[in-house]
Amino acid sequence: MKPTLSTSQLGIMTDNNSTSCDEPVNNSAHIFFIVIYSFIFLVGLFLNSFTLRVYFCSAQPLASSSVTIYLKNLAASDFLISLCLPLRILNYASKTSFIRQTYCSFGASAFYLNMYASILFMGYIAANRYLKIVYPVGNHALQTPQTAYIVSTVTWGLLLVMTSTYMILSLLTQDTRDDLPGMVSCDVLHSKKLHLFYKVIHSCSLVIFLLVLMSLIFFYSTTSRRLLLAQRNQPASSNSKKLTKSRRNMLVLVSVFCICFVPYHLVRLPYAFIKTLLCSSRWWFFYLKELTIVMSVLNVCLDPLIYFIFCKAFRAQISLGRFFSTTQVPSQVTTEQRRGSKERRTSIKNLRKLSLTPNSNQTTVL
Repeated sequence: MKPTLSTSQLGIMTDNNSTSCDEPVNNSAHIFFIVIYSFIFLVGLFLNSFTLRVYFCSAQPLASSSVTIYLKNLAASDFLISLCLPLRILNYASKTSFIRQTYCSFGASAFYLNMYASILFMGYIAANRYLKIVYPVGNHALQTPQTAYIVSTVTWGLLLVMTSTYMILSLLTQDTRDDLPGMVSCDVLHSKKLHLFYKVIHSCSLVIFLLVLMSLIFFYSTTSRRLLLAQRNQPASSNSKKLTKSRRNMLVLVSVFCICFVPYHLVRLPYAFIKTLLCSSRWWFFYLKELTIVMSVLNVCLDPLIYFIFCKAFRAQISLGRFFSTTQVPSQVTTEQRRGSKERRTSIKNLRKLSLTPNSNQTTVL
């Protein structure tokens, strides 16, 4: 007689006449994710709040160039990702169905919306720098601030349409379950229609990611070839130095992009499509997916490095003298000293002119 296995042992559940696997529940892993997300939230919120302050609240606003506009949008998306993290932390910490359903309907949607906004704006920044190399004199039509505003608006609009559609469909068709202790995934709440739209969104997201990744690789390789050619012709030329700096900046951007987003997409797409075929190994596959999400969230902590190297005006704005009053007082003293020395030099020049020009007054005195 064969032993009878319970549903929890099999890890299988029935949802709308389709078979899927229950995710594993590991309280130790949940504590780990709570701690790591809390750390990223605090660091990311501080760094991106500081960045937004520099961009929008500084005494001398930055010039509205195309790359600055894209950097501002990237900073805004990273800041919004940081604001989404507390709800994700609550999703790990709480065992109530209300928190799960709230996170799945709103928190996860806002989280992924801003993630792909970050991906797209990193691609726009790389494209802008590449055009600067190709057209070093003057501005290409795609490098104008007006084009940057249009591209940014269209990007946010398309992402909001996709996310809003998912939210509405989720609210209308989402299954209500009370037996969700320990579960953090939203898959168990998906209806058949929502599950199909979920796969469509992930397919579109993969296309976006691959286009941006291939573009970054192309921009970096092209910059490297131009640098090698310039070094062969004129090793010490100014053009060669500029290309060296451009390649370094592009390498930083490509590295941050690959570290944060490549592992996530390598795991997330198989998880979305073939997870029901991997019930026996679901536990490590699930936590591998969660770890790659953590790596993608690290983007909010690494992007300030991109702001620093890509924007000269940003580097100037974060000088210590602009934010600490202790350094402002010496600067004021120095200014006054310069004014006094200038006045003394002017008076000395006037005295010299008087001494060299004879007049009746001087004769009387003598």
